[in-house]
Amino acid sequence: MTKTNPIVHGLMMDVPLTIPSLLTFAARYHSETEIVSCTSDLGRFRYNYAKAQRRAGRLSNALRRLGIKRGDRVGTFAFNDHRHFELYFAIPALGAIVHTINPRIGAEALSYIVKHADDKLIFVDPSLLATLHGAIPDFPLERLVILTGDRTLAGQYPGILIYEDLLLNESEDFALVDIEEREASGLCYTSGTTGMPKGALYSHRSTVLVAMAACAAGAMAISGAETVLPVVPMFHVNAWGVVHASAMAGAKLVLPGANLSASALTPLMDDEAVTISVGVPTVWRDLLIHLDETGRKPRVLSRLVMGGSNPPSEMIDGFELRHGISILHGWGMTEIGGTGSIGTAHHGSSQLADADKRKLKLKQGHALWGSDLRLIDDAGKEVPADNTSSGHLMIRGPWVVGGYFGNDDNSSFENGWFRTGDVARIDADGFLEITDRAKDVIKSGGEWISSLAIEAVAREHPAVADAAVIGIPDPKWQERPLLIVVPRERHTVVQDELLDFVGARLPKWWRPEGVVFSDTLPRNANGKVLKTALRDQYVI
Repeated sequence: MTKTNPIVHGLMMDVPLTIPSLLTFAARYHSETEIVSCTSDLGRFRYNYAKAQRRAGRLSNALRRLGIKRGDRVGTFAFNDHRHFELYFAIPALGAIVHTINPRIGAEALSYIVKHADDKLIFVDPSLLATLHGAIPDFPLERLVILTGDRTLAGQYPGILIYEDLLLNESEDFALVDIEEREASGLCYTSGTTGMPKGALYSHRSTVLVAMAACAAGAMAISGAETVLPVVPMFHVNAWGVVHASAMAGAKLVLPGANLSASALTPLMDDEAVTISVGVPTVWRDLLIHLDETGRKPRVLSRLVMGGSNPPSEMIDGFELRHGISILHGWGMTEIGGTGSIGTAHHGSSQLADADKRKLKLKQGHALWGSDLRLIDDAGKEVPADNTSSGHLMIRGPWVVGGYFGNDDNSSFENGWFRTGDVARIDADGFLEITDRAKDVIKSGGEWISSLAIEAVAREHPAVADAAVIGIPDPKWQERPLLIVVPRERHTVVQDELLDFVGARLPKWWRPEGVVFSDTLPRNANGKVLKTALRDQYVI
């Protein structure tokens, strides 16, 4: 009989990866580093990591006094400010789960999400209280906490709790519960463009790993020397991991509150010496226009991270050539808890000419460690990474969900991989290019046409503010592209001239069949164009 050798473990300490450990580290080793917060009741409020940890400790003890237990979901209906930051750490410090709720969703989806999550408490920004109460009038007022120190609203809503009152007379002891790193820590629902939203339930471990990835030099390179401004909302995919990463690195953190206009962000960036900011292209488009019109660039801002939709090349050129601000373009989604790829240079791309580097930034970048990507065709066969073959994008990794919270729909999960719903190409150097959503790709004459590519070219036209492309039925080709355009203010554009502009820059057979002009494009709660609504409107 042959004896088998036992598995030999390394003689290492087994210290769990937990969210409270991030704030404990920041408070101990970066105690005086500032957190700056724009609020409705305090104006621009500032304190530091040490004080933030003490307040988070008080909040944890208040939550326990209110009956919050391990595994309970606690909702946040709020913007990016210091109280939301404290909730990010105080709730999981009890072993409970932060359920971040998107204020931009409709009343039906809002009511569904809160009831599906079975939230025990909801912390709500004062400006959002009427929205929340209107959508869920039967949610008990004594389970609502207003994120303010102003007690005026308490008289209008009897029984409602005031955030600052909760912290009075509580102990500052923080992280009193021993947490397993695979315990649930955060819950975020998809935007629900088809059917009701689905919940992605994150763990302490996955959240810490996302933060580590954000800090890596090959990603956002967040360090203790940076001043970070997350414009991406804290209610959306944990702000792409940036808030947790800032605590991990001990970076100065600037939280902009509800006002994300370019006229508000620019002086905030300047006053607080912001070096890196993270947000969606829609926000950065407005910022670029503001910088061009005013000639004012924030004095130390060196790079912007963008994701969520494809930026036009003119935007990248505008920031980099006119203002000296580097662009990092990445990709992620709710189901992966943060960023899956980002466009930092590697050995090969770093040798390219500047113009070619900017073209490469139109892609979604290369995979981060922890994100394993592949493409498959309709039959499930793997597609080569040759920069020409398109396929359905699949991902797996330690921060990718393996199923949906309270939902038995496993149709997006195949053999340990998650089907993202994106159609993409990957080149030989590993750079990812999202060419469409699978449900939006246009199939013409047996070939795929990328609606995103047509949109990107259309946005380069000086008279176009925004653009969307959908497929319309065609008796010969099955589908053909229709271009829907929002013109810029005080600009005029003619259909044939725009079609010639687009057609000259793309394969001849991709030229849209026509152009429809519109004042706006319908968008979902995360700012993405609702092509389902456009198809309902324009497809007969």
